Amino acid sequence: MSAVANPATVAECLRVGAGFSQGDRNWIAEQFATLDSRLAGFHADATELEVSVKDREARGQKVTLECWIAGRQKIVTTSAEEDLHAALNDVRDDLRRRLNDAKTKQEPRHNKHLRDVPPPAADVEPDTDPVRAEAETV
Repeated sequence: MSAVANPATVAECLRVGAGFSQGDRNWIAEQFATLDSRLAGFHADATELEVSVKDREARGQKVTLECWIAGRQKIVTTSAEEDLHAALNDVRDDLRRRLNDAKTKQEPRHNKHLRDVPPPAADVEPDTDPVRAEAETV
């Protein structure tokens, strides 16, 4: 169960920008549905996604996915794949990676690798003064 009362979902937060029509929105939301589990940790009211394409279906098209989450920096992912479906998958996967990286940077205490590092050993120098060692044994 998520700690967020109203978790963000792609279907709720996605806007289509330049190059896409509202008719494309449902198809794109289906492509991005795997992001739902990653977005669920954020409030829907504080999360926005916008996808746009420049020069759609032309050589050199560019797909851009922007993500705004309150309290975090804006994340922008782009793809220059010629196939629109491949480009959408590329920006989706890149956003998922960047969200994971941002979470790890913001919450390192939950990173198992950081918790398993043993504390540094205290530097203890042995008593090497021979005169003092003889006085203690006598």
